[in-house]
Amino acid sequence: MSENTTNNKNVSNDEIDLLDLFRRMGSTLNRWVKSLGRAFLISIVFLLKNWLPLGLSIIAGVGISFIFKFNSESLYTTDLVLRNNLPARITTDLVAHMNKLHQYSLENNKEALSEALVLDSESINSLVDISAFWIIDMRRDGNPDFVDYKNKFDLFDTSSVMMLDRLDIRVISKTNQNLFLLRDGLLRYINNDSLFQQRNRLRLKQNSEMIRRLYYDIVLLDSLQKIKYFVETKYIKPQAGGQMIFLQEQKTQLIYTDIQTLYRDKQDLEYVQELFNGITTILSDFSAPSIRLNGFVYYGKVIIPLCFGLVLLILIILANIKKLREVYNKY
Repeated sequence: MSENTTNNKNVSNDEIDLLDLFRRMGSTLNRWVKSLGRAFLISIVFLLKNWLPLGLSIIAGVGISFIFKFNSESLYTTDLVLRNNLPARITTDLVAHMNKLHQYSLENNKEALSEALVLDSESINSLVDISAFWIIDMRRDGNPDFVDYKNKFDLFDTSSVMMLDRLDIRVISKTNQNLFLLRDGLLRYINNDSLFQQRNRLRLKQNSEMIRRLYYDIVLLDSLQKIKYFVETKYIKPQAGGQMIFLQEQKTQLIYTDIQTLYRDKQDLEYVQELFNGITTILSDFSAPSIRLNGFVYYGKVIIPLCFGLVLLILIILANIKKLREVYNKY
């Protein structure tokens, strides 16, 4: 009896402890909610009381943004999308190759840029940056969804994939004219690379060999089809209402399907050989941008919050100046 009584007391104490724990948690959560509500109301009242200086800070931010806009050189950005005609794994090398130009731009190495792109000094001086970026397919449906300008694509994201058959080249320039000269320079830069040239020659050679082999196989299958249809069926005697002849024609139809498959493979290779015989192919050319990159929004999204935050900080310090003095004097 004493053991049962002791066990019942322990169970009862555990239940009391849990109830007390839940009460304390509820009380703490209630205090937090009240504190957050009070802080929110104090913040709203503080902002309303100081609407004039805060409003002036926003106006000042707008004015400073316009000043920066009108006193800085215009910058324009545009994109070129290239299809990589080499094996898909080569796209990584292409991106690295193009980003050498980005490094030259960061270093302001105009001489290296001029030599790489074979452009005159006027075109090079107007060039601010060249960068290559991956194009992302979010649903793995083979259609491009966005360009990874921030280079933050998660390689472990199984729902999206980098498109290995194309890349995006973004150019920032001081002018939105003569972009075709820059496009030709970029294509020359890629086509003059000896390793890319060798890889492309090998690709074209292998495609030609495969086309010849497919043509040879098509001819063989066509001959075999004729033999089966015109020769073998000649010596087969119909049995049970022509059942054997029906089976022989069915085999001939199977050969015809194989010939069709080979023809499609051959046509696909010929399509690639004819239309994509270079190292790269332009899928989307540069377009002349009409809106400058460093316009009002470019500066305003930084300067306006900065002015507002600075004035808000000063107002908070002034409102709590006495408390700050007490803390300063205390320590």
